Amino acid sequence: MSEVLGVTAQAGEVEWQRRYGSALMNTFGPPQRVLVRGEGCYVWDSEGTRYLDLLAGIAVNALGHAHPTLTGAIGAQLNTLGHISNFFASPTQIALAERLLQLVVPGGAPEGSRVFFTNSGTEAMEAAVKLARKHGGTERPRLLALEGGFHGRSLGALSLTHKAAYKEPFGAMPVDVVHLPFGDVAALEEAFAGDVGIAALVVEPVQGEAGVRPLPPGYLVRARELTREHGALLVLDEVQSGMGRTGAWMAHHHPEIGGGAVPDVVALAKGLGGGFPVGALVALGEGPASVLTPGTHGTTFGGNPVAAAAGLATIHVIERDGLLDAVTERGEQLRTGVEALDHPLVAGARGVGLLLAIELTAPVAPDVARAALDAGYVVNAVAPTAIRLAPPYVLSQAQAADFLADLPAVLDSVRSS
Repeated sequence: MSEVLGVTAQAGEVEWQRRYGSALMNTFGPPQRVLVRGEGCYVWDSEGTRYLDLLAGIAVNALGHAHPTLTGAIGAQLNTLGHISNFFASPTQIALAERLLQLVVPGGAPEGSRVFFTNSGTEAMEAAVKLARKHGGTERPRLLALEGGFHGRSLGALSLTHKAAYKEPFGAMPVDVVHLPFGDVAALEEAFAGDVGIAALVVEPVQGEAGVRPLPPGYLVRARELTREHGALLVLDEVQSGMGRTGAWMAHHHPEIGGGAVPDVVALAKGLGGGFPVGALVALGEGPASVLTPGTHGTTFGGNPVAAAAGLATIHVIERDGLLDAVTERGEQLRTGVEALDHPLVAGARGVGLLLAIELTAPVAPDVARAALDAGYVVNAVAPTAIRLAPPYVLSQAQAADFLADLPAVLDSVRSS
């Protein structure tokens, strides 16, 4: 198999790094390690070193690595029917759409709701932009988003993304977007006060790339009132926070975040396929669901039978193994454990479930992430003063305890350097 894949069995880390640098575009910088195998919550690099994966491919590998139910479902489907195009449907595609309509809103989506499948979160958000723009028409072309928001890197999704450095190299953005201060209800009310052609408000219930920041209580409730009053759509980007990552199927299901507000559109991806690329845009109700019609949007690979099988298997394991409760328990263990360290570099912890950030007292997050990797832990410096934790839902109590026990030494090594 190694020969078929073009893999040299004896190649080491230095050789793989050299080959990477001469074969791949420099869009991510040098890889931190070359990983060759994973099992459960652990991964191994090309030198045989084992790491506890507390990032899960950036909130993707919900079931960890090589989960037998997931790999079995993918293999069985691929052995039966792989790609068919969207000129046709498959039972797995239909079944996954039905399951998502049951999960996105507690008690089930309203009548007339529909799903559009994609391959990634960026594609789901690109579809959301097109849906919002078509809904608003020429009279309401403007979208609202929040400062600190990250929604993807295609041009439509990038228009919603706040960080200027991501956008400036590409000139003017194609979508008219106004970014509002994060969590500021007064600013939200002011934006709608003039009724200046707003098609949609797009928000993350928990901002991931901004350092894991949940929206403050009451914000989404007021956002729902204002969007409904002005005929605008409320679009929730649950790409990172959805599919059980926070201990509920959707982050906005938590009363302190969503307050019972029901959005018009929800974008999903990351954990949906447990590691297999799949995304979805869920439009709630006949109005939002009928905006995109034949010819207005499409995809070649979206909703293919294998991706749909991966999504169904992931949902099945989360339900079968009680992983929503496990996410809540492990998240509480990590959050309270970090706060109890009383370390000079730790200011606290924030987040929900297993989407957490360790808040630091100094802008040394990259140094902490490197030291953690050297100590055998995969974490992410999501902001200068924040370390993101987004481990698999199958993380054990003992594995979380190991990390908490080793974290002080990791932090001490950064302080002394």
